[in-house]
Amino acid sequence: MTRSDLLALTPDTLASLANRGLVKRADKDVAAGSGPEVTVGADGTVRGTFPDGTETALPPGRGLDAADCTCPAAGMCRHRIALVLAYQRGTPDEAAPTADEPSADWSPGEFDDDALAAALGRTALTAAHRTRARGYSARVHRPTAEDPAPRVELPSCTVRFPVPHELGYALTDAATALRGEVITLAVWAFRAADAEQRTEVTVGGRTASGRTAPTAAADEALRAAVALADELLLDGVRQAGPVFTGSLRRAERALAATSQHWPAGAVADLREQLDAYTARATRHTPERLALLLAELHARHRAAGHDPAGVLGTAEAATTPLRRVRLVALGCRIGGSVRDRTAETYFAHADAGIALVLRTRWDVAEDRSPTGHDLATRRLLGSPLHALATANVVSEHTTRAADRTVVLSRGRIAATSITPVGSAWTELPESLLVRDTAAHLRARGERPPRLIRPRVEADAVRVIMVDAVDEIGYDPAAQRLEAVLRDPAGNGVHVHAEYNPLCPGGLDALAAALNDDTVRAVSGILGRARGRTVLDSLAVLTADGVTVPDLAPGAGGATLGTAARPSADPITAALEAALTTLADAAHQGLRHLTPATRTALAESAARLRRTGLESAARLLDDLARTLHDQGAPAAAPRWVTAQIHLATTLELHREDG
Repeated sequence: MTRSDLLALTPDTLASLANRGLVKRADKDVAAGSGPEVTVGADGTVRGTFPDGTETALPPGRGLDAADCTCPAAGMCRHRIALVLAYQRGTPDEAAPTADEPSADWSPGEFDDDALAAALGRTALTAAHRTRARGYSARVHRPTAEDPAPRVELPSCTVRFPVPHELGYALTDAATALRGEVITLAVWAFRAADAEQRTEVTVGGRTASGRTAPTAAADEALRAAVALADELLLDGVRQAGPVFTGSLRRAERALAATSQHWPAGAVADLREQLDAYTARATRHTPERLALLLAELHARHRAAGHDPAGVLGTAEAATTPLRRVRLVALGCRIGGSVRDRTAETYFAHADAGIALVLRTRWDVAEDRSPTGHDLATRRLLGSPLHALATANVVSEHTTRAADRTVVLSRGRIAATSITPVGSAWTELPESLLVRDTAAHLRARGERPPRLIRPRVEADAVRVIMVDAVDEIGYDPAAQRLEAVLRDPAGNGVHVHAEYNPLCPGGLDALAAALNDDTVRAVSGILGRARGRTVLDSLAVLTADGVTVPDLAPGAGGATLGTAARPSADPITAALEAALTTLADAAHQGLRHLTPATRTALAESAARLRRTGLESAARLLDDLARTLHDQGAPAAAPRWVTAQIHLATTLELHREDG
């Protein structure tokens, strides 16, 4: 009997099942002739007898963790890995699966619940049923020639199926205690995706009518948060004191307690905007405040359509992960006069996604540290600049549904930090992009940002660089602009705005991009004005990784002038109208100045001249209701106009 499951186990898969150290040691033993003598029983069990007398057996249909071994090691051991490697080396080449075999095109949705129970246990199936009853969202990735292992992105972990038609070898970054449950959820996600012919699905949580029936507590929590947003919209930020901030904090806790994580995140950001306004911090902007107010209303309005995707219902606030290997992709520095923040981005190669680690430091009144000053602050026993350019292996990691992570050294759990080396170029295709146009096409249609899952680092990627065509500085926008070419010949517009907390950042970025040995750039990938754009985080050259936000310098280098993009009347009209709506929310609809009322009429006229008749009517309706019926009646009109204009601008920027 041919054991195709063992033949499908690649070194990377074996490393995920165990660790790279065990795989290397086992491979060395087999190469040196210290491997096992391999026999295959009539039932397909592969047995190995080692020179030291150790005996190992791999029954068919079961994973390596269920194998029998007489060695004293607890859990995975080198003997099991060595038996797999020895079996593979002793198998004729013609028995090995090839890339064009039908087995590469399969779906984990083929497993029924009986197979799940047999492989994972009834307890795991029962726990998964509880999650499905509440509903959950997932994104499935079907096998391709470049990545033949189908995988599922669940809200708080990822599940991969590296061996076709076998459940025993499924991999997940969730802790061992959750393994059976999350694999079951992943199989159900594939079933739903296969039935609906989609890649993003919502599973369970629906009544016979097809709509989710929210609990009374969940509905009350969401309505209370929307009511607070209305109160802020009517009275403005100047009237929002500590009592109102406390109400927001209670609303955030109530939303989180009812598993409405995306509205809870919006309320948290709204509270931070008010704190930033009180502290006169640059993090506060009227435009950001207006978007958050609109987001809460948009999620409330769309909740009945897809609660799992729109509200983040039934998603665990945090999930403990087993041993993970993360590859740092750079760092972003922010803050105010009172604090500094660092967002360190990581690629989780086994899961094929990016994660972010957030750190905050208080700042003394007489201090103003730059990003370069923060580079020496220690995290997990290493300076920030080392962590932001490192390979991190952690046995004590917690991941939230929004893909933020917490890393801890722990008393027993170990965390190792080593230089990143060439790890960027070894990332999977979901993170390492060689053809940006194809990558963005494959991403497909997404919901508008206002109701999209609040997932951090969702668009962070590493772009391979074939050439850098031009670099320049736009003094009016205080922004560095560059155009690079990926290996497929696509142009990618790299941009980075000047950050006063990181004065040497633009100089460091320009120098790295000018380096003849530049190999890759990490950043947030998207589209704007019909172009592929990358908001850069770090640059890989032959000398290593440069993180501009942590670079030294005062920003005194001379940079060439970038060509100014041509004016876009539609974008200008939408931005002007949104600025007016943001000013209205900032002041409060009850306290609008005559200038803002005039600006509403002027914005409507400008929208009409550019052909945006629907948007113009919404502003006219808002102005008329304010005049005739007052602020409370006008609040829903403001919300509708803000949602319509913000979504229109988002789509226009992407399509150009």
